[in-house]
Amino acid sequence: MTDIVSDSLAEILKQARACRVCEAHLPLGPRPVMRAAPSARLLIVGQAPGTRVHESGIPWNDRSGERLRDWLQITPEVFYDETRVAIIPMGFCYPGVGARGGDKPPRPECAPLWHERLLARLPDIELTLLVGAYAQRHYLGKQRRKSLTETVGAWRDYQPDFLPLPHPSWRNTAWLKRNTWFEVELLPALRRRVAQLV
Repeated sequence: MTDIVSDSLAEILKQARACRVCEAHLPLGPRPVMRAAPSARLLIVGQAPGTRVHESGIPWNDRSGERLRDWLQITPEVFYDETRVAIIPMGFCYPGVGARGGDKPPRPECAPLWHERLLARLPDIELTLLVGAYAQRHYLGKQRRKSLTETVGAWRDYQPDFLPLPHPSWRNTAWLKRNTWFEVELLPALRRRVAQLV
């Protein structure tokens, strides 16, 4: 592996997109999906691509992405402008279907292998959105609360660097209805901060 600080972001993105470390575990084969540029000020760390994203190679190119963009109140043009928004999931490739019908967890190899190297070349990131429990576990560590609900509920404690969010999947619609504070308190603050950054 090359040095953690010598390669450019473009070179590391090229290496990451060519990664085949967990190929044997990927039912649709490897297709690492991420995007970033050194000038990005907002970083979105989600879980892993779904089948639609795997097919298109475009991150958040699904219903979850539509909901996420609504939460952020930004257009697809801004969302996909990598000079403003970096998108680096916990797992770069589609992991397959889990026992309960949803996707499997992100492959555990990706984040330890690539995140530090990529983030070292994103000097202007001011806010990282931690979308879902896997990103929160990795980035918040012991600061994370006992559950995703408690972690997201304590969002003010992680400012200004991080903002934890639930996954915008349709599977979380009931969670959103139960936790009305998310829309009333967190989303307006999130939208103000994102508007300042992008």
